[in-house]
Amino acid sequence: MSEANTKQIGGNHYRAMSVQPWDVVDTWPIEQRIGYYRGGALKYLMRMGSKDESAQEIGKGQHYMEKLLEVLAERDAMEGREHG
Repeated sequence: MSEANTKQIGGNHYRAMSVQPWDVVDTWPIEQRIGYYRGGALKYLMRMGSKDESAQEIGKGQHYMEKLLEVLAERDAMEGREHG
């Protein structure tokens, strides 16, 4: 399990599910996963202060960016295997 998957910002509604949304997204092709996590980060950064506390919104965006970094590292490792 990835580091980002072990936490949730702003509640436990996803963590309480037996299958979390990220579990499903992580079955998608790598480029679709990258787009999803980029979009999630952008959403939270752009809505800062309009729904939840600003710090919480930034925390949620940061959480998506952590997941994005993990997926990018996975892609880089896969590309390294293909070229090595």
